[in-house]
This record gives sequence, structure tokens and C-alpha cells, in this order.
Amino acid sequence: MQTPHAPQTWTGRWVADRAGIALSGSERLPELVGLALRENRKRAHLLVSNVLGKHVPQRPSVVHGAGLELGRRVRELLGEPAAGRAVVLGYAETATGLGHSVADSLDAPYLHSTRRPVPGMRSFGGFEEEHSHATSHLLLPADPGLLAGGGPLVLVDDEFSTGRTVLNTIRDLHARHPRDHYVVVALVDLRSAADRTRLADTAAELGARLDLVATASGAVSLPEDVLARAERLIAEAAPAPLPPAAAPAPLVRVGLDWPAGLPDGGRHGFTAHDRARLDAALPRLAGQIAEALSVEAPHAEAPHAEALPGEPVPGEPVPGEARRVLVLGFEELMYTPLRLAGALAERLGGDRVRYSTTTRSPVLAVDDPGYAIRTRLAFPAHDDPQDDASRERYAYNVAPGSDPERRFDAIVLVVDDLADTPALHRGERALLGQLRQVTDRVVLAVVPSHRPVVAASAVAEPVAAEPAVAEPAGWASRAVLPAATLPMPLYGPAFSSYRADEVAWLLKDLSGVALEAPAEEREEAVQSGGAHYAESLPVEYQPSPQYQELFHQALRGSARRIALAVGTVAETLLRERGPGLVLASLARAGTPVGILIRRWLAFAHGLAVPHYAVSIVRGRGIDTVALRYLAAHHRAQDVVFVDGWTGKGAITRELVDALAGTNFDPDLAVLADPGRCVRTYGTRDDFLIPSACLNSTVSGLVSRTVLRAGLIGPDDFHGAKHYTELAGGDVSAAFLDTVAAHFDAVRDLAVDGADRLAADRDRAPDWAGWAAVERISAEYGIDNVNLVKPGVGETTRVLLRRVPWRILARRGAGADLDHVRLLAAQRGVEVEDVDGLPYTCVGLIHPRYSRGATGTDGRSVTGTPEVPGGES
Repeated sequence: MQTPHAPQTWTGRWVADRAGIALSGSERLPELVGLALRENRKRAHLLVSNVLGKHVPQRPSVVHGAGLELGRRVRELLGEPAAGRAVVLGYAETATGLGHSVADSLDAPYLHSTRRPVPGMRSFGGFEEEHSHATSHLLLPADPGLLAGGGPLVLVDDEFSTGRTVLNTIRDLHARHPRDHYVVVALVDLRSAADRTRLADTAAELGARLDLVATASGAVSLPEDVLARAERLIAEAAPAPLPPAAAPAPLVRVGLDWPAGLPDGGRHGFTAHDRARLDAALPRLAGQIAEALSVEAPHAEAPHAEALPGEPVPGEPVPGEARRVLVLGFEELMYTPLRLAGALAERLGGDRVRYSTTTRSPVLAVDDPGYAIRTRLAFPAHDDPQDDASRERYAYNVAPGSDPERRFDAIVLVVDDLADTPALHRGERALLGQLRQVTDRVVLAVVPSHRPVVAASAVAEPVAAEPAVAEPAGWASRAVLPAATLPMPLYGPAFSSYRADEVAWLLKDLSGVALEAPAEEREEAVQSGGAHYAESLPVEYQPSPQYQELFHQALRGSARRIALAVGTVAETLLRERGPGLVLASLARAGTPVGILIRRWLAFAHGLAVPHYAVSIVRGRGIDTVALRYLAAHHRAQDVVFVDGWTGKGAITRELVDALAGTNFDPDLAVLADPGRCVRTYGTRDDFLIPSACLNSTVSGLVSRTVLRAGLIGPDDFHGAKHYTELAGGDVSAAFLDTVAAHFDAVRDLAVDGADRLAADRDRAPDWAGWAAVERISAEYGIDNVNLVKPGVGETTRVLLRRVPWRILARRGAGADLDHVRLLAAQRGVEVEDVDGLPYTCVGLIHPRYSRGATGTDGRSVTGTPEVPGGES
């Protein structure tokens, strides 16, 4: 085992001298443990391990290596055949990572106890830990057969003081499934002679062999009045000084590309296959964290890289400022942060990374080199605990205290999604707020808490007094995800001209497939063959120099207004959905909006939220494979769907229908809602959003999305093309940068806008736009509302992609319609000025081309209506 550097002063000296507590035994004990005083009337002292990675930040290689070495010794004890049948059980909360590491060495299945009940799962067993501050342990394996076999059971804890916890466990499990051999593993064995005899007697009583493996052994000597001494010392201790006031460090959220379906730990079981998947993913995950650490300014975006996020890039800058990095895990979530810390240490090089975790254990902090707990941050629990224990939580030795050499330049906090709640972010004592006071940068990495596929025997029976609520059936339930079938996202610049950190495209790359045809030919094919509009692509419109100048004029004129709408939506989402929100923009028009909202959250709040682009197709619904991907990587409740604007609300209705019966929230967020069909919007004015003026050249050079049999299989994302040949006319970055340049100027106005939206009694959708479209359809003799495209954005799409018949323009609309009038002139389409039009303009698809006028199912509308005053 790699050993830590021995401290110059034993970190148990303060307690030994004042409380009369003494350690004896192995020479390694002072190297392995220090002493502190518990705030616990059951037990005065706490053995503080220097190699466990719980209370004392340590090199991840030392922490993992301690468990690997114990596992090697267990393998030698058992021999290869028996070791191959072993199962490892670890104890919450302190030994979950140690048990994992022992299991790594044995390449054995692993399970750890938990104090977090999981609705719908039956506990396989439970036991008590008498001296602990929180005693009840649950065993919640997804497969109860994990603990039902006949091979050796290896039980791992950080220390053995009395052995009672192990006895409780063995008695409980042996009564259910007797076995011949138990191996107890610990870092330190400090049992008395009587405790050792009791364990041996129990083994004989059960008729089982019981072996013990420990790194070091010895004894603890306690004076008779140790509890009184400890209480007095705690009462006399001076309160820890508060860290000096300083501006909070920037907070960056890194979206880890966590493998779908991979458990985040051993709460429900962790197999050799899971271990191999994690090992394969660690370099990529560590790269994503390193990229977040390398952000140079509080509101800067992550550096551009010519590869997928997380992969090493030649010449990539090393995070020069972070000389000391702490990876901080979360209570029982010890193993994943430990392995991430180890991979990060390998990537950064040098002796730069340390690892520890938060805890439930209340311990006195004394800023003295001879005391094991120098500093403590106390904060409220942020994972909605369901037990009756205290809600106070702690992070020890994270703040530097009086020794500036102990200060960390950056802290990476790793939690699961169930703990990424407002309590983590908000409030005077919230953990993230306190961390931001004691370091220069905080990176928040959230991993999905594993929702396992459970065997029938592991599902809890419903209780009559409290009926179980069934989860929605189908693909959206995270417990039934076929993880192996999920494809990976696409990133720029390999796909799209956007930076890799700005959006992950949940799409299949069809760039090599010929899908384009002129509008009239596409409409003819739809009519004659019953094809769906999403099975082909229009020819990309090549804007003339005059039209390009109109785009830039429109952008300059509306950028501030767009920035205000972006800020209003972003502030509203942050208030209502919390900082753990995940953006899912509807490709492709929604994607620039999603990027702008993400930029606002980075600018105004130091957040780096995940952003995905997903496909939705009228008549076919949303991409269900993309939803499965989102559900596997995030909480469905955190996902916010984003688009640019509403017309009459067809896509809004499509989204509601597609998400029915799932845990996803169908509330669509848009910049402009002239159709009055959503409740989260920046404005309800029908104004020009210049990204509507162009196609791929303002949307990252990505086409409309495609859904066609033969190209898109059941386990594929919907498809799209990357038009690299149009890079010379790409204004995607210019659009984003021009709008974002106004963020600072409209920041206060955006907050006011969010206040007004929250207080708006008319915020609920009334679908006035849909009613207006029905009136226009009747007035112009059009028998299907899908031929009527209301609003500036939708009218522009008609002129760029479809066969337009005429344009209705509100009289006096002004410059917002300059580009519409130019496009209409180029295509020979009449623009009719109309009084009292509820939209700035409305585009009518040519009824002559019913073959191109798609209905509610995305297919053509049969029959040609009579055209008043026009061609038949």
C-alpha cells in the first residue's frame, strides 16, 4: 500500500494530552489515524483515518491503494477459486469507498449499506451500529441473489472498535442465507480481548469460519470519565473563526458524459462489468473536469478543443492556477469521486489532487497541528433525507484555517442528482456558498443517482394505508433503459460550427446522405408517395448580399431586445427550476436560444448548465431515444425544453402529447410567444428574431432534422446534416456574440422582467394565436390550419422552405418585415397589408400545392381549396 507522508506532529496528540486517550499496538497506527472529539454522547472520541478519504483530504492513489492492498491480502487468504466466488459488502457511510476498493482488487460484486431509503425497493436486511450518530443501515440490492450465494462474504469497515456492527450484520444475513465463510476487513482493528472472544464465539455458534484482515491493530485506552472530559473540552473550545470576507469564487457546473445505466456506486450493487465500464470512461470524465478547471474567468466559456469534450487535445492548456485541487465527495457517494480524483490526478500530473468527502458525523474542530480536524464547514442536508437523524452535515479540513499552505486553489464537488437541490445552492449556510468563500474556483459535477432494474423479489409490496404510485410505463422510466443501445451525442466542430461545450447534439450524422430537393419536388413527393415532410430536406437557401445585409441590420436593431428576452427566460427558469436545470433545445431553431440561455446563466450566475439539442417532428413526436439518453444522465424533472418562438402552437401541442405519461415537464420556454400558448416566455410580442432569417448558416451549419426509415433505426437518434461547405457564410457565432454583448446592459431589466412574469395573472396560455389562425383559414378558404403559418419566424420559414401563396402583413409593421418583403419579391409572392392582424405577419402556403401543405400528421393535405381571387 502506498503510504501517506507522515505528519510532523501526530494528529492525535491534542486529544491524548487533554482527554487522556491513548493508542497502543502497531507502529503504523499514528501514521494511519489521528484523534478528534465527537459531538456524540455515546462515544467521546473519533479515530480519524488519514487514508480513508473521509475527514482528511488525501491523495486519491493512497485512498484507493489502501483498499486494493486489503483486497490483495483477502485474495491470498481465500485462494483463487474461493476469491472468484466472493461478494463484498461495505458499510455506510465511511467505508463505502473502501469496500469498493477491496472489491476492485478482488474483481468481485459489491454492495454497500445505505441510510437512504429508495421508494419501491424492499430492504434485503438491516442492522444497527450502536456507537454511531446515525445507526440504521439498509441493504437494497437490485438483485437479492447478490447476497444469497454460498461463496465467501467479505465485510469491509474502516475500523473495528467493538465488532458489534459486524456481529449484527452476520447474524442478520446468516439467518436468511447461511454460508460457510466470512472475512472481516478493516483499516484498523482496535477491539478488546473480550470483543475478540465474542466474535469468535459467534462464529462457532453459527458454524461458520470467520477471518479478519486489517492494515494495523492495537488498542484504545480510555479514562473512566472520558465522556465528561470530552464534554468539558467541547464546551471550552473557542468557536472557529469565520473565513475572511471575500467575493465568492466562480462556480462552474460541468456536464459529465456519464455512461448510460452505469451505477454511481454500490448502493444497489456494482458488478465487474460496471467496473470495466467505469474504468473505460474515467479518462474522458476527468478530461471534462480538467476543462472546467481551466476556465480562465468567472463567466468565460470552456476552451475550444478539436476533439470531444474530455479527450486529450494536443497543445491543450494545463490549468495553471489550480496548484492544489480538492475533489470533494458526498456522504455515501465516495467511490465515484475517488476514482474521478485519481483520473484527474493522472491527467493533471504532479502532486496536485486531494480527495475527501462530506459526512454526517458531528466532530469538534480545533485549528491545531496536533488535532485531526482542523476546520469544519457545517451546512444543511441537501438530499432531502427521510430518516429522523440530524439534518446538519459537515465538510472537514476543507477550509485552510490558520495555515495558508493548506488552502485549495480549486474544489470539485461531486454529488448525485438527488442531492443537487436548491438547499445545496441557496441560503446563508448552503454548502456551495461556503465552498466559494474558501477557494478560488468551485466546479460542480453531478452524476445520475442509479435507478436500478430490480428483480421482482426486490420490489416492495404496497402498503394498504399508503398505496404505491406506479411509475409511468415505457421508455421514459430510467429503470427500464437499455443502456447498451444508447448512442453518443455529437459535438462541434466535428458536427456543427458551435463549440463543443455549448451544445451536445442528440442527433445522428447524415452528412454523407443526399436528402435535399427543391421545394416543389419535395411537395410533389410528399403528395404522390404519402411521404412525411421529415423524410427529406429542402435545398439550403443561399442568401444574396442584399439579404445578408438585411440580416445584419435586423440583428443590430434587435440584439438588445433579444438579450432582454433571453435574460427574462433564464432568470425565470433559474427561479422555478433551480440551478440544476438541464436545457434541451428543439433542434434546430431552438438551439441558438438554448446556447444564449446557457451563456446568460454563466454570465449572471457562474453556472455552466448542460445543454442538448433534440429533435421533434410534427406527427411523429419527440425523439424517444434522445429522451432515454436524457433520462439516463439527468433527472427528467430538471430538463427544460427550449425553442425560439411560438406560431399557432402546433409544436407546443406536439411536445405535450409526446411527453404525456413521462416524468418530463412539457412546459416549453421560448423567447417570443405571440401565439400565447406557453407560460415561460421573454415577451408575447411578435417581433423579428434574426435567427429566423436564415437556415443552417445561423444555426451552427446544421440542417433541419430528419426521420426516415432505413436511415434512422429504433436505437438511433433522429438525423441531421452538417453543411461544412457553407462555412464561408456562417454567421452562427456572430449572432450569439452580438446578442450576448448586451447582457450586462439589460441584466437589471431581465430580473425585473422575471419578477413581472412571476406576478402575471395572464401568464397561463389562452391559445389566442390558434383561434386567430382558424379565423384566417376560414376567411381565405383554406381547409387546414397547417397551411397558415403565423408570426415573423414562421412566415420566414414558409418563404425559405415551402411553396408560399401570399403573405399577410399587419399594416405599418415597419422594418421587422424588410427581410420578409425582400424574400417575397425574390419568390414572386404577393404581400397583402391587413388591418387588425394579431401577428406582425402570416405566411400562407400555396393551396395549389396541397402536396406540400402538410397536415396534423405531417403528411400532405388532400384536396385543393378554392382560392379567392387567385389561381385555382
